[in-house]
Amino acid sequence: MMREEIVFGPIFSRRLGSSLGINLLPEKGKICNFDCIYCECGWNKDGHGDTHLPSASELEAALQAKLEACSKAGTTIDSITFSGDGEPTLNPDFSQIIDITIRLRDTYYPKAKVSVLSNATMLHKKEVVAALKKVDNPILKLDAATDALVGVINQPQGHYSVSEVVGNLKQFGGDFVLQTMFLKAPGFDSSAPGQLNAWMDIVRELKPREVMVYTIARETPSKELQKFSAEQMRAMVQPLIDEGFSIQVKE
Repeated sequence: MMREEIVFGPIFSRRLGSSLGINLLPEKGKICNFDCIYCECGWNKDGHGDTHLPSASELEAALQAKLEACSKAGTTIDSITFSGDGEPTLNPDFSQIIDITIRLRDTYYPKAKVSVLSNATMLHKKEVVAALKKVDNPILKLDAATDALVGVINQPQGHYSVSEVVGNLKQFGGDFVLQTMFLKAPGFDSSAPGQLNAWMDIVRELKPREVMVYTIARETPSKELQKFSAEQMRAMVQPLIDEGFSIQVKE
């Protein structure tokens, strides 16, 4: 499901409520350094037709117009959410865009949260970390505890190391939301004890303020994937709940 505008919605998000989306990637394409087997935007290879990345000035004009229209119409916005067709932190204007977004949010919807959905691959860049620390909800992905399983689920396009990502996540001092997709397919299962226990150990190490666990809800490019129920996922993370972690479970 490609986003065809820089600013889209608001749409209802099962995690964030009434969410105004921001797409910092091409309007008619997809750019991502992951090629996740569950991505609702499809495979990277099918999104190469458009490579234009919105600039900070393009985003500012589009977001101001949208927020002004929504405000006049009395439209509820709970979150201004960076998601879109790929990884938002790949946009070279990302840091500047975050500052613009916060300023416009404060003007039109001061109670709305600014949220960023990111795969956490660009946290080696100080300016990306600094920008993410400014937003209300830096929602950072870690779908598996081993490089091998990340390779299967997320298919990184280039170098990726779970240990490096975990080290970079420590820069937030726990003030972030960890997001994990639970799913299974022939050859792997997120609920397998070895994988699940290793993932829970990472959660214990990072101590995020909240953990979002979710499963497939939309059409996926890989057709062999199976979802978990909310009850199954809650049972999977029960040890962390018992230890006092804040866990949000979404089907």
